[in-house]
This record gives sequence, C-alpha cells and structure tokens, in this order.
Amino acid sequence: MSKKIDGILQSAVDAGDVPFVVAMAANASSVVYSGAFGPASQGRVAQENTVFRIFSMTKSVGSVAAMVLIDRGALSMDTPVADILPEWNDLRVLEGWDGNTPMLRTPKVAATVRHLATHTSGLEYEFWNTDMAKFLEVTEATPILSGLKAGLKYPLMTDPGTRWGYGPSIDWLGQIVEKVDGRRIDAFCQAEIFDPLGMSSTAFESDGMEDRLADVSIRDENGSFGPFEIAPPAKPEVYGMGHALYSTAPDYLTFLRMVLNKGALNGNRILSEGAVAQMTADQMQGLTFQDMVTAAPPLTADVAMPEGTTHSFAFVRAEADVPHARRAGSQSWAGVCNTHYWIDSTSELAAVIMTQSLPFVEEPYMRTYRAYEEGLYAMA
Repeated sequence: MSKKIDGILQSAVDAGDVPFVVAMAANASSVVYSGAFGPASQGRVAQENTVFRIFSMTKSVGSVAAMVLIDRGALSMDTPVADILPEWNDLRVLEGWDGNTPMLRTPKVAATVRHLATHTSGLEYEFWNTDMAKFLEVTEATPILSGLKAGLKYPLMTDPGTRWGYGPSIDWLGQIVEKVDGRRIDAFCQAEIFDPLGMSSTAFESDGMEDRLADVSIRDENGSFGPFEIAPPAKPEVYGMGHALYSTAPDYLTFLRMVLNKGALNGNRILSEGAVAQMTADQMQGLTFQDMVTAAPPLTADVAMPEGTTHSFAFVRAEADVPHARRAGSQSWAGVCNTHYWIDSTSELAAVIMTQSLPFVEEPYMRTYRAYEEGLYAMA
C-alpha cells in the first residue's frame, strides 16, 4: 500500500499540482509511511530531512508552550490577557470607517488566554480580512510579519469571545509565556519541547540548515510555478509564535506523536495526560470555525471546513468523521506555504504532508492532500 501512496505523490509532482512534496505518517510508537518526491530547490531533490518554513504550524507549538505553564499551575485558560500583558488594553475594536478614518472603540469584553488560543480574541490577519488590510494601508501600521513588537498592535475586528477570526493571537500567547516564565520564547521552546523530544532540526532561525532549506514557489497566471521570496523575519525583535519556526517532516511528526501519545514520547513527558485531554477538547465555548474568505488571492484561496468544526486549545478540531479519512475529534492545521498536518487519536494516526508553495490551500494542492489522506486510511 505504501507504493500506492508513493504513486499518488509522484503523480502530483509530475502533474504540477505541487512543486515537490515530503509526507510522513506515524502511530504513537513508530513511523508507518515516509516519502519525498520532486526538487525541493535548484539541483536538490526533496528528502526526509528537507527544511521547511512552517509558518502557522508554529501556532500549535506556541499553544503547547502555554499549556505547559497551565499544566504547572502557573497560568489558566481564563486568565485575562491584560493581567499579564497590560499593553493589551491599548487595543481597540475597529467598528467601521469614516471615509478612510478608522472608527475605534473600547472592547466590551476582556480577552482571556482561551480567546487567544482559539482565535476568538478579535485579532485577524489582513490576508483574510479586508478591513484589516485597509487599516494597515491607510494608517501605515506595522504588519505582524515585520518581526517588530509594534506589529502586535493590530486593532480587534470583533469583541473577544464573539467570533472565530484567524490572526496573530498566538503571537500574543507567546508573549504571555515569556512574561510568566521569564525566559524568551525561543529558549522556553528549546528547553521544554524541542530538546526533550529530540527535535534537532526545528529552530527559530535557519542558521546551519541552509543547505537543506527548500525554495518557495508561487503559481502564476499560466498555472506554472515560479520562485517567490517569503520567510519569517530573521533575528526579530519578537519571535512570533504564529509564524516563526523552521522544521522538518520527521521533527514535526515527533511533536504530533507526543500529542498522540498523550503528552510523552521516548520516555520524556512534555504534558500530563490530563493537560493533553484539556488541550485537545473543544475550547470555543459554543462558537465554531467560520470560513476564511481570502483578501489576497495570489497568496491564499478561501479556507473552508465542515460546518460545526471547532478549535481546541492548540488545533482546529473535527467534530464529525470524514468518510475514508480522519475521525471526529481529530486535530489539524497548516502553514501558509502548504505545510499541513493532522492527529487522529481514534485511529492512532498522525501525519504531515508538506511542500513550499502558494497559493495556500489551492485546489491542486488539496487534491493531493485528500488523495494522500485517503491512501493512508486505506492502508490501515
């Protein structure tokens, strides 16, 4: 059956659906599939140890970092953000526009750690919210991908706790970890997550990994891939836990296996079993995922999920079985350059499928993803 999956992925490269692909899957005890196909960069074929800019796959690491502190009693999901980071109180809700002048007001609800983790804080990215894109343009505010602390100061698009809105909430969550723990977030993640799990190819800078780093491609108007420069800001003022990490398929799969194995792997415990159960439960308090409509079509297509999809403390959460694929309760998400993963505890399966391409979730890529997922479940 693994040869069938090899064929699916090789055919996707041959058809131009993806520029290259690295895919791996595992249960809690061992890897059950690994394959790499196509050129990851000029003159270099994709390999299992190819390094990726994982962008929003960083978010789950940031949420696990916060969960470590919750597990130790140093933080609560219900802690108000401003109790730890008083600068949160500087943020205002964008209520509308008077021409090109933003109309801002004080939030009606105090945001909590849970709001940050579930993307219900009111913060939204400019890539999926036209008002946020307009705000950045007319005010010349600092964007989140600048790496500057000023880039955290986006206005809220809604009051906290009222709507799913995908944005830089986990960047704020990382700042909470720093403030509560005292270590900078990169040092915290290294000591508390990467080193115990042996994730030696996961880092906040690409230093020393350049010879394994894949190129990013973008599809042009003719349907062909061409080069595109995009990367997390190097040596930033603030490491944003929404986007900052580089990693490999084996490393990230190790992280997922830790979650699949209820908080421990290879004799090293990151979280208690109770903390993992809490972290992977629906934490949206009655809200559900809302489709993300693109405000930047060259970079991302619309992002849709089945109706009723929720969000746990660290992941998007499926609330119904997908035929021939993941089961209800599965956790998943992705990075903007089409690095994707899921964890299905019911089926005891975790998997990644990774490339470096734009637009995010374009249909040719998603065809490959679906075929790969169904192929894995057919192996079981």
